[in-house]
Amino acid sequence: MSAPEYNLLCNFPNCRAKLSGFAWTTACSHIFCDQHGADEFSRTPAICPACSSMLPGKLDVLRTELTPSEKYKSMALVGLKPETILDISHKALEFWTYQINQERLLMELNLSRAGAQVVQMEKFLTQQNQSREHEFNALKGEIASLKKVLEEYKRKYSEVLERLNERNRQYQKLQGLFQSLQMHTLGKAEIDTMPHPFTTGMVKQRSPHSSPSFLGQEGNRFFSQGPENAKTFFQFASPVRERSHFFLKKN
Repeated sequence: MSAPEYNLLCNFPNCRAKLSGFAWTTACSHIFCDQHGADEFSRTPAICPACSSMLPGKLDVLRTELTPSEKYKSMALVGLKPETILDISHKALEFWTYQINQERLLMELNLSRAGAQVVQMEKFLTQQNQSREHEFNALKGEIASLKKVLEEYKRKYSEVLERLNERNRQYQKLQGLFQSLQMHTLGKAEIDTMPHPFTTGMVKQRSPHSSPSFLGQEGNRFFSQGPENAKTFFQFASPVRERSHFFLKKN
């Protein structure tokens, strides 16, 4: 991977920002963004936030411009021996290689963690699927059992409904018989309770000494005096008839 294709990242924990402009480099081959470098290396003694290495030297921490000007490039190594220039370049390349290797290791660690999480999630999902499948099978069995119970209740309901209809028919029949018998009984009772002159006493028995009703009070005066007076009355009122004449001829 060439340098233009890759940008260094801040080594401060939980930062991981792409570096641009100025950055802070350490003798332990770590690099930090300008914000975190200024905050961390303002203390004395300086301590690397990435590896906790002590950085007591003046040149153990440097603030570097990542995109220097062309004039700086032309003057930075001027006058140095080729061996020194190569040594400086070699150390700079080692720093870059270390950063790339650290990023690769970090990526591998993250990938391993992600793989472990994926495996754990797969196991969890497998367990969940098995549990859901078991619950689904249990629910299917319960539904089948409830269907059987429902069919049994339907059958019992049909039997009870048939018996109820039969009882209703019997009840209607008995009610009709009862009404017929009641009407018959009431009709007979009405006939039995009708007034009859010979059974209910509507024709009152008269005293043998009382006069018929058509004679009025005058008749009572004569009939109330006894049979002798009555006989005298009839002898006085009726003319003498021959004995051989009868008003009624008895057979």
